[in-house]
Amino acid sequence: MTGLLVLLTAGCNAGSAVSDYGTVIKGAKGASVRVDVRPGQRFSLAVADNPSVGDSWDLVAVPDPKVASYISEERQSDGDAPGSGGTTYFVFNGKRPGTTEIRLRNCWRCGQDRTPATEESRRQSGEAVFAVTVAG
Repeated sequence: MTGLLVLLTAGCNAGSAVSDYGTVIKGAKGASVRVDVRPGQRFSLAVADNPSVGDSWDLVAVPDPKVASYISEERQSDGDAPGSGGTTYFVFNGKRPGTTEIRLRNCWRCGQDRTPATEESRRQSGEAVFAVTVAG
């Protein structure tokens, strides 16, 4: 299987809506990762981010709800210092056997309209793609 599967054992930050991220699958801008889960299995798609430098990750479109249901978006900081990076987690639950694609987009320094305004912003923006298979 492509991609790094890691069980997250640490709790989440205060104020998070979800305390169980399930199986964590790491992705990155410009990468495609395979995700294999079972029905009922919770999983999170994780991307490194740093809002202080312009990172802004979002879910491009909700995946096929028969295959995987979206639960929430959570963020954990790497530290308390201003400018600390961190990780954004998009939490899902495997539903029925099937496949779906989940795209996360980092719109770098895009502002309110979520459109890259400069050439540098266009170069730094991109997607992380996850090919999800829920096996019966």
